[in-house]
Amino acid sequence: MKNLLLLLAAILAISCSNAQKNSFSPEALSHPLTALDGSKPAFDEILKQHRGKPLVIEVWASWCGDCVKSMPAFKKLQSEHPEAGYVFISMDRAEDKWKSGIEKHDLKGAHYWSTEGMKGSFGKAIDLDWIPRYIILDGKGNIALYRAIETDFEKIDQTLNSLK
Repeated sequence: MKNLLLLLAAILAISCSNAQKNSFSPEALSHPLTALDGSKPAFDEILKQHRGKPLVIEVWASWCGDCVKSMPAFKKLQSEHPEAGYVFISMDRAEDKWKSGIEKHDLKGAHYWSTEGMKGSFGKAIDLDWIPRYIILDGKGNIALYRAIETDFEKIDQTLNSLK
């Protein structure tokens, strides 16, 4: 009986940690991110710039093997969904690594850097536990898909198709 209760508790914990949210926390929305030009807009300001069309957010880092490995699939997704906007948020540890990663991998979209990395306050505010991480918003700014990783491109594609 104890083993069954422990198993149920573990399943519940896992399912809750992978839950899809429908809104960002106030901490996430107010968090400043560094833009390529050095400005520091709040996450909410970044999201507002992309209203009116679906938005794909990729949280990544140049040192992340899974991020680099998934880039061909992501670029294919971009070519199949030109109607969407694309925002990249880097978790790199250094600004020069972030900027050289953008150039090296020829990433097309808007670019921001979370200077505190994955374990910082922004990472915690968006429940970041793995990168690459994808978040999709509809044209009104509502979250359509909160938690997707590099193995979820079919789900990401389906979500974007449903927003057309």
